Amino acid sequence: MIYLPPSLRGFVNLRTAMSTWVDHLPFGFDLVEALRPRTLVELGSQAGLSYFAFCQSVKAHGLGTRCYAVDTWAGDEHTGQYDDSVFQDVKAHNDAHYAAFSTLLRMRFEEAVTRFEPNSVDLLHIDGFHTYDAVSADFEAWYPTVSPGGIVLFHDIRARVHDFGAWRFWDELCRDHETFTFGHGFGLGVLRKPGRSGTGGPLLELLFSADDEKRRALREFYVHAARHVDLCRSRAAFENLKEQVRLRRQAARGDPTTGA
Repeated sequence: MIYLPPSLRGFVNLRTAMSTWVDHLPFGFDLVEALRPRTLVELGSQAGLSYFAFCQSVKAHGLGTRCYAVDTWAGDEHTGQYDDSVFQDVKAHNDAHYAAFSTLLRMRFEEAVTRFEPNSVDLLHIDGFHTYDAVSADFEAWYPTVSPGGIVLFHDIRARVHDFGAWRFWDELCRDHETFTFGHGFGLGVLRKPGRSGTGGPLLELLFSADDEKRRALREFYVHAARHVDLCRSRAAFENLKEQVRLRRQAARGDPTTGA
């Protein structure tokens, strides 16, 4: 099977923010295109790096997906508390690029879950408070909303710091569910709910293939894809910096071509 994901066609994420999700941006972009979810929900968005990669894919591929980011945007014991500027920055980016299909739900997860019908969410991303009890409670509360054949993502499943327990809960899930594990960065778990099959094309086939070699190759591909996106972003930032320096030098010389 030849797999040529859309992220190979010049994907560079529009949103920049400090986040360990940077290691999984190409996969997130490709997964949305492959799954073509009707409804996408992210639990724990903070600065929006992962969420806006999903939204960017929805927009780039002309999908009819409705996207929802759920967060208090107030911080917690792991991230620290932060002021309203974080939410306002996320809102500004959302309003500028994705307001037609993306909704920010500023509330607790247990409040938001009542807004979604059973079996209605095709892609759920769990990335809230990372203790074992919190992650397991989020999964138990939201799993009924996931559609048959739907995908649940778990971030930080390799992070064994502080009181993080996502790794332990993920290990338990892998015993009884159809899963795929990315070990690079802080880790990303992919779980498929039983039910509808035959959707998602080659990416989903490779994720849940019985062929260990294919799964290994897919993991390696997305390690390299993440590095490629990071290099592209760094190059773009460098070129932008060079242009700013050039314009400042022109302005200092009184060059009329700067429009000053």
